[in-house]
Amino acid sequence: MIVVDAHCDTITKIMETNSNLYKNNCNVDLQRLKKNKKFVQFFAAFVDQSIYHSQTLKRAVEIIDAFYQGVEAYKDVITLCCNYNDIEKSFKDEKVAAILSIEGGEALQGDVSALRIFYRLGVRSICLTWNYRNEIADGVGESETRGGLTLFGKELVKEMNSLGMLIDLSHISENGFWDVMKLTKQPIIASHSNAKKICSHIRNLTDEQIIAIKENRGVIGINLCPDFLKDGGNAGLKDIVKHIEYIAGLTGFDHIGLGADFDGIDALPKGINGVEDIYKIADELLKLNYSNENVEKFLGKNFLRVIKEVL
Repeated sequence: MIVVDAHCDTITKIMETNSNLYKNNCNVDLQRLKKNKKFVQFFAAFVDQSIYHSQTLKRAVEIIDAFYQGVEAYKDVITLCCNYNDIEKSFKDEKVAAILSIEGGEALQGDVSALRIFYRLGVRSICLTWNYRNEIADGVGESETRGGLTLFGKELVKEMNSLGMLIDLSHISENGFWDVMKLTKQPIIASHSNAKKICSHIRNLTDEQIIAIKENRGVIGINLCPDFLKDGGNAGLKDIVKHIEYIAGLTGFDHIGLGADFDGIDALPKGINGVEDIYKIADELLKLNYSNENVEKFLGKNFLRVIKEVL
């Protein structure tokens, strides 16, 4: 089956631990990814504005450089993909298909020219905010101001539509979410977000947001962070399935996928040790008599549909 994981922080983790992209003790490495002949992995450049402040663009470039070094070192195993045709070629060549993303639009430092340069560097998805406010919009952590898109944010959405980039609405404030949905002409993604009705975490999506993503033809990637799966954490496979079933109940199986957040979270659900255990989620769904077709949509085909349409 084709697998698409719409979010991991592995490159940053490798930089912090001086590890190797091919084989490491992180949640993701190429040795495990390549076992599935058709794997698409989004690699995020996460920039923590509370640490890097005015150096966010520089930090993003450093992470992207580390990504390129890893791809170059193992070019027989992994390839950067900028569109659907690149992914198809990677499947034929039996290479891991890598998509480069940025988590946190503060990396742009309020300059649309930075967006265009990142596009030329191969970035194809941007999560507009992390938890806090930036030049684009408020993140979910800004509960008091309730700000939506700024003027720059509106310009950015239009430019991302024009370039053909995935707009990622995980982490954005509710007002920012609705501003984007009114403005965008293309499907969006929420690369690593769950259902608020099942787990009340501020990062999760309301029913109204979930339904709006369906109407937009977008896709929601299930986040494997225990705190986003179950109130109080202590989550397992059954909790992952609860979110899949709940969202599918609102949208059908055409708008749900996987956004594991590997190497960006402090803990994993019971039974999941890393990317090698994704098959356990599929097995759990099959045990519940979900069709192969729906399981394949969840594992990767839904995200591939949006990639094909937008990139």
